[in-house]
Amino acid sequence: MVRKRITDTLAQWFPDREFFMRSQGQIKFVKVSARLQMTVAGAFAAAFLLWLLVTLAMLVSQYSISAERMALVQKQAQVASSASRVAAYRSSVNDVAADLEERQAFLETIVTSYIGEQAASEDAGAVVGDAAADSSDEADKTARKISALVPEAAGLARMEARQIAFVEKLTKAASLRATSAEDAIRKFGLNPDSVARASATAQGGPFIPLKSKGKKGSGNLGLDPRFTTLGQTLARMDALERGLVAIPSGSPALAPAITSGFGYRRDPFTGAAALHSGIDFKGAHGSSILAAAQGKVVFAGVKNGYGNCVEVSHGNGLVTRYAHLSSIGVRTGQRVDKGQRLGGMGSTGRSTGTHLHFEVRHNDRAMNPRPFLEANRDVLKIQAVAEQRTDDSTR
Repeated sequence: MVRKRITDTLAQWFPDREFFMRSQGQIKFVKVSARLQMTVAGAFAAAFLLWLLVTLAMLVSQYSISAERMALVQKQAQVASSASRVAAYRSSVNDVAADLEERQAFLETIVTSYIGEQAASEDAGAVVGDAAADSSDEADKTARKISALVPEAAGLARMEARQIAFVEKLTKAASLRATSAEDAIRKFGLNPDSVARASATAQGGPFIPLKSKGKKGSGNLGLDPRFTTLGQTLARMDALERGLVAIPSGSPALAPAITSGFGYRRDPFTGAAALHSGIDFKGAHGSSILAAAQGKVVFAGVKNGYGNCVEVSHGNGLVTRYAHLSSIGVRTGQRVDKGQRLGGMGSTGRSTGTHLHFEVRHNDRAMNPRPFLEANRDVLKIQAVAEQRTDDSTR
């Protein structure tokens, strides 16, 4: 039965074909049998399959070679790291102790700067989450080796192993936080990389390398690459979370009732179709108008068509606009927090009654405010955690 179905299917795909050719008044018939067609098709299929197998084999071979090379490099790095540490401890225990003190100070400074003062005095697991250190086994092995070869430095070796384990735990936790912030930013329809670049803290100053307090070349451990990775990861986490906090998601009015949405509508004055570049909220005259996110007031005054108007810049090209206000309670250049009162609801400008006209603009292009104001609970939770951390770290 199955064989008959296969035969029928092949007969449908490869029927006998006849071609008519006319040359010098004569007509010739060329017949291509089903068997010949199947033979040619089979040859092409076999050639394609052979090419595919060869290509896959080459890719697998390249991946295997690359993986082996990476494993060899990593193993060599671990051996070199272990050997250099033993040499450093043998050279001068006092200089190693000074290095570890500077590393500890570095850790306390970076944790306080990016996580907050509370984190510097609490257990790392409770502050940054339960994240396992990736190379704690290697650090422990090195500590045991140093303890066996340089017994008087056993305590310092264990301290270094704990520092490295803490660094990797903190790095992994910061990486997870950064990933969560990236996902939340994408759900607002924005690019996490551009948000991070715009939110990165300006830095500068002379280069003063971290070095041992001992004599030059006498047992200096140097700055472990994992400390550098920690700094980079925390910096990205900080930039992403600060950018996330600045995205407008708070309600701009108390107990708001939406009376007109974003998009094309019938203009209330002319009756013609026109673009409504924001959302209208109805409320009581003089009721509080609130900042949808932290930012800087870039306009506070009368704007044509908008009446009394306040604009707040949140960075990364994001600006929120609050129009038709009865009163303005902020000034240009002022920093405002999320939920801070900007003015009172009114009906100034081109308005038919008391309401708030609220806009979200990105690079001076009007965006639908609904995705910002109706973000799901998970996104708002991530944003709230980031807001608390950034507030704590700047106190």
